[in-house]
Order: sequence, then C-alpha cells, then structure tokens
Amino acid sequence: MFSPLIDELIRSLKVLPGVGPKSAQRMALHLLEHEREAASRLALALNNCVEKVQRCQGCRTLSEEPLCFLCNNPRRDKKLICVVESPADVLALEQSASFGGHYFVLHGRLSPIDGIGPADIGLDVLTARMRDDELEEIIVATNPSMEGEATAHYIAEKARAAGVKVSRIAHGVPIGGELEYIDGGTLAHALSSRRQL
Repeated sequence: MFSPLIDELIRSLKVLPGVGPKSAQRMALHLLEHEREAASRLALALNNCVEKVQRCQGCRTLSEEPLCFLCNNPRRDKKLICVVESPADVLALEQSASFGGHYFVLHGRLSPIDGIGPADIGLDVLTARMRDDELEEIIVATNPSMEGEATAHYIAEKARAAGVKVSRIAHGVPIGGELEYIDGGTLAHALSSRRQL
C-alpha cells in the first residue's frame, strides 16, 4: 500500500515488543509527517548503539565500555552477585537502590523446549565465576515463570556444589496490593515463601 521504504520502516518497527502492524504504521507515519528531525536523531542513536554497545565483560549487561560503570565501581560488593534475566532487570534493581553487589545478566532463561541450554545463557561463565574465592553469595532474581524457576534451580545446584551460599528473591504480594485482587498462584507462592516476624 505504501512505498517500499515506508513499508520497510513499518516492518522494522514491528520488531519492538508490543508493537503490532497498526501501531508500527502509526509510528512510521507520525515520524515522517511530524517528527522528521526526531526521526533522524532516532536513526543516528540506533545506529550508534548497534555499532558500539556490547555485553560487559564482567556482568554481561549492555555497555559501550569493556566493563560497565557498575562493574568498574570499587564500592560495589564483590562478595555478592545477583543473577537476573535481562539488562532491564538490572535497571529495575538499581532504581530500588537496595542492592550494592555485582550482577550477572543471563539474557534469557533455560528453556529446553526452545533449545536454550545452560551455555546459551552464560551459565557456564557463571559456574566458572563461582570458583572465585571472594564470592560468598549468589542471589537469584529470575522471573517466577516455569523457565525462571528451572533456571534458579540449576544455578542453586551449581552454587551449592561450588560451596557458595545461594538465595532467591521473594515473590508474592506487592506493597499496597489487596489480597482479593491477587491471583491464586501469586498468593500460593507468597504463603510458601513466608518468613517469621
């Protein structure tokens, strides 16, 4: 319906999460009709990121430098590693200002059905880091999905074998949440993960 270049832009925008054909079309037309300067800046920023952003050699989050600013921070506690599924999880934890250790980003989770094994998400690298004498505890912060739980159990087995303490973040009822609106699975997990007051 549109020219080949516009069609290609629409197809390219559809790769974004939550963006379907209509949303992609709306975005493309908006950029071309009303935000050409912003579209140029967006294209330049995307190109720069694609060329220069890689995985941090320490925690595997996204970084322009070989080591990200968190891994380079001497005030971070090297005795603690928090294992997360994505760089977005690192951002969420950092915004909470409640963790001062290091991270390890998996960029996914175990999923044998999809052919994703331990080496595909860097668990071989994490297992090697468990042999570090400084490391005392691994905090597993994978999502509470079936794959996330399987990944957590795999990490726990490897940590115990290496003599490293392993813990799992709690999942359950959010602060300010009302029990009547929370699903049964979340409530069951919250009850089974309860702790003494």
